[in-house]
Amino acid sequence: MAVIAISQQLGSRGIELGQLAAQELGWRFLNGQEIVAETAHRYGVSEDELLVFDLRTPHFWQRLRSESHRYLAYFRAVLLKELAQDSIVVAGRTLAHQTPHLRCALRARVVAPVSVRVNQLMEEEKISHSVAEKHVREHDREIRERSQTLSGVDVEDPTLYDLIVNSFTHPLESTATLLANAGRKIENASNPMDHTAMRDAATAALVHAALLAHPKIRDAQISVACKAGAVQLNGPGLVAPWDELVSEVARGIEGVSAVEVAVEEPAMPMRTD
Repeated sequence: MAVIAISQQLGSRGIELGQLAAQELGWRFLNGQEIVAETAHRYGVSEDELLVFDLRTPHFWQRLRSESHRYLAYFRAVLLKELAQDSIVVAGRTLAHQTPHLRCALRARVVAPVSVRVNQLMEEEKISHSVAEKHVREHDREIRERSQTLSGVDVEDPTLYDLIVNSFTHPLESTATLLANAGRKIENASNPMDHTAMRDAATAALVHAALLAHPKIRDAQISVACKAGAVQLNGPGLVAPWDELVSEVARGIEGVSAVEVAVEEPAMPMRTD
């Protein structure tokens, strides 16, 4: 099992590159819009509310700030569930940095010069040069701000990725072959421990999302960890009856073999005298 997760700049043809690489490898391929659709179906929210994470919706995310972290948890849970199943290529606006840093995963960022991306967008959207340039620059800025706010990461930080590809330096088919070759080597070098780590990451994400979706739990501050299927929940106030409730929710997630609840001790109040 192996994963190639691509985050693309607008107009850089990253999704097309991912499709070509998946075809050459014979792996499954999913784009961000398909993950959005599955997230909406699984968690009962509208696709419009989730477009904030992977499509071009300028300024829309700011209207959803109060719900954004919950929606991000839903989106990431579905993404990781797909990554943990079999060898796959995924491509979208922000998928790479949401993929765990594991040896069985290649996190790639696809970029291109602004001028080239503007021309690409003009052709795709049939819009003028000035409109396309404004859209590209605004989108780059908003994606960066959005990720910093929601995930605490700077998408322009090269250390987030294992590979950065300029998609217009060479023919896209040649670049896809290079990406496919890297995917094969990662798949051949991966081992059962890597696969278990990916499944554990997916299980933890699914439990976290389930807790946030529960009407009696929602935005409670609960951290989730998983090792070999055993889930540990930690947070303030996890005493009866809340400990049993969160345990019940976690046990309902496929792949969970055991649940442990740890109560986070509240900070000692500061004396004022």
